[in-house]
Amino acid sequence: MTQQYARLTDSQWDEVKAYLPISRRRKHDLRAVFDAILWLTRTGCQWRNLDRQFPPWKVVHYYFSKWSRDHTLETLNDAVNRRERDLLPERQTTPSLLLVDAQSVRLLPRIGQDRGTDGGKWINGRKRSILTDTRGRIWRVEVHAANVHDGVAGLDLIYPDFTGQLPRATKLLADSAYAGQFAQTMTRLDRVVFECPVRDPAQRGFVVEAQRWVVERTFAWWNWYRRIVKDYERTVENSAGFVLVANIQLVLSSITNLSPYNF
Repeated sequence: MTQQYARLTDSQWDEVKAYLPISRRRKHDLRAVFDAILWLTRTGCQWRNLDRQFPPWKVVHYYFSKWSRDHTLETLNDAVNRRERDLLPERQTTPSLLLVDAQSVRLLPRIGQDRGTDGGKWINGRKRSILTDTRGRIWRVEVHAANVHDGVAGLDLIYPDFTGQLPRATKLLADSAYAGQFAQTMTRLDRVVFECPVRDPAQRGFVVEAQRWVVERTFAWWNWYRRIVKDYERTVENSAGFVLVANIQLVLSSITNLSPYNF
């Protein structure tokens, strides 16, 4: 991960542009728009203070909101995840082992939509549920009020049937918060085994759980993307959109390092 934001290289833009509507002429270049979204995600800048090297903030906000709603960012995120895995030795295009977890974050005070208090962590805001592979790459993200139980919020990660997107999925790991309704729903997916790691009662203090620590590392990576260390978005679609953009930026950087070509 780079310490400082760098604009898209030509080869990185080639990975992105196939999933954006670049066919017709526009007043503002979509490459500059997408660069602005990446920059804002990394720096945490307010929309109205967007750097002047980019198109006007209203233009960038329009495209970001549109791509968050119409699943463009989801499609792009899926594509770059697959592209990265294709470049890795002994990896298939999609993962077979998946992990689920959730993180509650504070929400900007003046926003009341999709807001709640996580009683366990005493966080007034929203809950972000993610589905990752064993590299910590995000394949799906859903955002709810923080008072929604982890297992209930996680149901949106597997509906509609996530095996259509991830056909090689055979096992899904989660903690005990998902042992109820979520686990019951998973039993209907005959070919996907659901597991909750069981902790040895004799162990005391913090214990690293096999594989599941990867999700916690993903949450830690988010500290590099200042726009998502707190939820500033009025809509859950935009909130999820910024999480996907952070993952896209991380994966594009990885693709640059993995590719045999000069990026």
